[in-house]
Amino acid sequence: MTKITAAITAVGGYVPQFVLTNKMLEEMVETNDEWITTRTGIKERRVLKKEEGEGSSYLAIKAAKQLIEKKKLDPAEIDLIMVATATPDSMVASTAAFVASEIGAVNAFAYDLLAACSSFLFGMSTAASYIESGRYKKILLIGADKMSSIIDYTDRTTCIIFGDGAGAVLFEPNTEGLGLQDEYLRSDGAGRQFLGMEAGGSLMPATEQTVKDRKHYIFQDGKTVFKFAVSNMADVAERIMKRNNLTDEDVSWLVPHQANKRIIDATANRMGLDHSKVLMNIQRYGNTTSATLPLLLNDYEDQIKKGDNLVFAAFGGGFTWGSIYLKWAYN
Repeated sequence: MTKITAAITAVGGYVPQFVLTNKMLEEMVETNDEWITTRTGIKERRVLKKEEGEGSSYLAIKAAKQLIEKKKLDPAEIDLIMVATATPDSMVASTAAFVASEIGAVNAFAYDLLAACSSFLFGMSTAASYIESGRYKKILLIGADKMSSIIDYTDRTTCIIFGDGAGAVLFEPNTEGLGLQDEYLRSDGAGRQFLGMEAGGSLMPATEQTVKDRKHYIFQDGKTVFKFAVSNMADVAERIMKRNNLTDEDVSWLVPHQANKRIIDATANRMGLDHSKVLMNIQRYGNTTSATLPLLLNDYEDQIKKGDNLVFAAFGGGFTWGSIYLKWAYN
């Protein structure tokens, strides 16, 4: 019997219209363009304004519709929709369920997946398992985050980093040996003290005082997070290469989470990769959390060829991190 693997067969993406530049941030917090660029590699990021649309679902729907149009896909054929997000529209109703309804995926079941900046990576693993089971043929995985909704624009440790955006990929069965080959996914719950949002969950429900104390914004201990991210993203990317006997020449592209250019560079260096093989758009979008990986695929789709070996790597709050090895399935 021919083995079924889960391959990406289409991609889509969307970023909001409003561009928040480093120069604009200089007017908002004590920082400057040179400092931001040197330490993060970010020049600008996108922010979803109310006049354009609201909520992460808006971004997800836009990305999904772009994919559907490019693929000429009938939404009724989609079996499952997962929205990887750290900023769902609400805490109870699934953002993915709303997205499915809005794009006409009338036969799909849908749910959200939360693992901070590793959400999309973990979603790839989940989607692949569904496809490999043989029960589902078309799975739409979307990474979407409206990070501006939880950013304190008076906090220079976070407001310079994050942006809004969404990306989508379609997973389908493959019998050519292409698609997802291997994964190494990790987590460590001790990390939530260094990166997270204190209020709004069951541990600290919203009150008038939590709002006054600005506890509904994301916070991070930058030095600690940077140290863990550099070490762990590089480690898992190197591990996935060794486990699959991949050399630097075998790897066509590194698809890294776009958190910080220095973290990306450190991962590429550990892998022994030439930097021409590293996909990067952090300078234009900043860290869009769950959307960074699919946005990279959407931006570089024309350069990725059938049979190319891609190594994905991500690190997120919680802590969560991991790497996936995938063979590209189309030109």
